[in-house]
Amino acid sequence: MRARAALLVLVTAAMAVIWAGMPGFSTAAYTASTTNTGSRVTAAADWTPPAVVLTAPGASVKDTVTLTAAATDGETGVKNAAIQYLAADGSTWVTICTAAGAPYACAWNTRTLADGSYELRATATDNAGYSATSPTVRTIVANNLLVVLGDVADAVRGSTGLSAAVYNAGLLVPVVRFEYSPADTNNWKSICTNLSAPYSCSWNTAALANDFYDVRAVAVAGGTTYYSVIADDVLADNQAPAVTMTDPGTPLSGTRTFQAAASDAHSGIAKTVIQSAPAGSGTYRDLCTINTEPYSCRFDTKSLTDGNYTFRAVATDLAGNSTVSAPTASRVVDNTVSAVSMDNPGIYLTGTVTLSAAASSNAGVRSVTIQRAPGGTTTWTDVCTDTTAPYSCSWNSATVANGLYDFRAVLVDGAGQTTISAPTAGHQVDNTPLRGYDVQAVNAVTVGKLQPGDSLTFTYNQRVNLTSLAAGWTGSAQAITVRLRDGALLGLGTTGDTLDVQYAGGAVNLGSVNLKQNFVKASKTVTFNATMTAGTTTANGLQASTVTITLGTVASNSSSLRTASTAASMVWTPSSAARDLNGVAASTAPVTEGGTLDRDF
Repeated sequence: MRARAALLVLVTAAMAVIWAGMPGFSTAAYTASTTNTGSRVTAAADWTPPAVVLTAPGASVKDTVTLTAAATDGETGVKNAAIQYLAADGSTWVTICTAAGAPYACAWNTRTLADGSYELRATATDNAGYSATSPTVRTIVANNLLVVLGDVADAVRGSTGLSAAVYNAGLLVPVVRFEYSPADTNNWKSICTNLSAPYSCSWNTAALANDFYDVRAVAVAGGTTYYSVIADDVLADNQAPAVTMTDPGTPLSGTRTFQAAASDAHSGIAKTVIQSAPAGSGTYRDLCTINTEPYSCRFDTKSLTDGNYTFRAVATDLAGNSTVSAPTASRVVDNTVSAVSMDNPGIYLTGTVTLSAAASSNAGVRSVTIQRAPGGTTTWTDVCTDTTAPYSCSWNSATVANGLYDFRAVLVDGAGQTTISAPTAGHQVDNTPLRGYDVQAVNAVTVGKLQPGDSLTFTYNQRVNLTSLAAGWTGSAQAITVRLRDGALLGLGTTGDTLDVQYAGGAVNLGSVNLKQNFVKASKTVTFNATMTAGTTTANGLQASTVTITLGTVASNSSSLRTASTAASMVWTPSSAARDLNGVAASTAPVTEGGTLDRDF
């Protein structure tokens, strides 16, 4: 009996390991089993989705072409493979065919479609019910003469290259030109004219106002004029960003915070690099590269030779314009003395947080004490003392009242001498029970573009009184309006496009989401018809509320939507009008999207 029990434990543990590695629930049928007296353990024959790849049909196609996918499954085998297409301006994937056996192929009659760019993919399903989708491939359908403009960057500067291709010209010899127009004005002007193959041109944007423009290619052949699809909302940005190096102080020792202030009026800051150079050398080395605000980093000055240094910051915008800050000179790095600095614990502090400091001394470090004080005061209170590196402690922020706090570190070296760090200020302790936990988007059609079927889910850290979000709401499907505003309208810049939710009774009290990307044209607002539903999940071991917004049709300004090309993490700022089940208002602490950095929607 003991042997059988031990076998059961081993098999169960093995199944737990397999289960823990799975991304979701399987629809696989249980087909293998092991038994002993009084117990039965079963195992599925297939836990792995199939592999599938669609063969690209070529750069361009016409008439009827054969599309072929390769699909394999090493366990239960492939049940079928569906091949689909999506038009460049489409909102749904269209199934061409579903093949039940190899070769997984379709005859695609392109004569029934409009000429233009198409994406293709294949989805294979195995006999256990698992599915996998291939990477997409792109092709051009050209059953008639078609001119296609090459990819144009979202933001351009100086002289930028343009290219075009002409398909299915037959015996005709097209002449191509490139044109631009201020966005949405249809006021076209020539960039280059009378071009023969290969069709390329240099567009001098430095002569234009820093603004958004539409670009197209035009082909003339046999007395007929053909126009490409327009590359709309291309930002010409020839204005360099502004950047200022924050004085790091002197002398510098140990690990210190280096920071710069950077801003850009048009395309936005792409990165800020903080650099140092020995005094008089002019040879700068990068200390750190920061991609998001605040433009600061912690750097261990012990990696620099003691001496006199100059520091500066270099900011680069999304169009590629760069500015070098004025240098901050005559700053001494001296690591022969005791040094201590407080790490920044974050703007918002909730629950138990880690407070840490960096410290060094030639006399040795006897102890480092971390202290707190109400913001802007000098009433310092010890939080903890650590005698070994790394110097840190866990602090329960709920033991103090909500509010602003400053922190500092006090070093006592081996000789008994005390060194006190500069304080790090303006940290908001916020232990409001109800708060945002996460925000996530799900794409239904085109990555980086808001379209019908896309969804956005807000997750709280506990249960929400749904009537505080919208009067009388029970959580069932509720018709709402989603508003998407360009960041420039809100003073947040090109990549600060912001989403909020409204309904017939007013605003839905979810707050707003800064999408941190460029989804809508300059100074425009787009609205969607949408549906809101509530659900529950588990967050940090507690039952919590979710609110999912699913986009429907575009209600206004569909032409102002654009496709974001960069990955970013959304930031949700909840509304304090939301209430928990006890009527306590929600925290307004911002919540940054968790998980993998992506383009969203």
